[in-house]
Amino acid sequence: MESTNNKIITVSFMAAGILLGLVVFVLLESLAAIATGGFGRFAQQDIVRHGLPVVVGLVTFFVLQFNKKVLVWADEVTTELRKIVWPSRKDTVAMTIMVCVMLVISGLVLGLMDVLSASLIDWLLHHNFMGLFA
Repeated sequence: MESTNNKIITVSFMAAGILLGLVVFVLLESLAAIATGGFGRFAQQDIVRHGLPVVVGLVTFFVLQFNKKVLVWADEVTTELRKIVWPSRKDTVAMTIMVCVMLVISGLVLGLMDVLSASLIDWLLHHNFMGLFA
C-alpha cells in the first residue's frame, strides 16, 4: 500500500467514524426529545449524549482501520480514483452551459405542450361536444 493511499484511507476512515458518531448523536437527541420515562432520562445523561457517539465513532474507525479486507478494498478504490482523468475547467464550463441551454429548451417545449393540450381540452369541453360528455 502506498504511503499517500494510506494517508487518504486513514483520513477517510476518520471521517466515517466522525459521521457515524454524529448520526448517533442526532438520533439520541431526537429520541430523548420524544421519549418519556426511563429511556428519556437515560438518553439525557451527559455520558450517554456525548460519550456514546464518541465510542461509536472510535469503534467504527478502529474496525475499519485494522480490518485487512477493508484496507485492501480501500487501497484498490483509492488507486482506481487516482486514474480518473477529470475534465478541464473549459470543458466543464462548456458542458454546464450546454446542460442549461437544453434545460431551457426542454422547459419551453414542455410548457408549450402544456398550454396547447390545455387549450385543446378546453375547446373540446366547451364547443359542439358538450352534449356528448354530459
